[in-house]
Amino acid sequence: MSVVISGLYISLTAMLVVALAMRVVKLRRKHKIGLGCADNKELELATRVHANLIENAPIAMALLLVAELNGLSGIYLHLLGIVWIVGRFLHAVGLTRSKGGYHLGRFWGGLLSWLVILILAIVNITQFALDSIGYLAK
Repeated sequence: MSVVISGLYISLTAMLVVALAMRVVKLRRKHKIGLGCADNKELELATRVHANLIENAPIAMALLLVAELNGLSGIYLHLLGIVWIVGRFLHAVGLTRSKGGYHLGRFWGGLLSWLVILILAIVNITQFALDSIGYLAK
């Protein structure tokens, strides 16, 4: 079975990971900080923006991949993938602009990201339950 849809969103997420990592590297070079943040708030913030994506992406992308493998319709996969990417972009921009405080982008980005993770978890659990019922009926 082809997994081109989840492959697309995994790849877009990977590109965002690299872009945010490059931002951290740029700040490390600018401030000559090789390890840690050395109490540099700008670097600490960029590191957290990157780390937050790294903390959430593996579970979201694994759930998306499993949903595709289990046959979730392409329209739903695309809808969830788009919401995921938009949410992660909003979160990164909002967290950066707020300098760690409240920002609508940070709020909505985080909320959309969690919503995608929860929906995909429910979809996969439901698929398991439906398949189990069918398996037991045989």
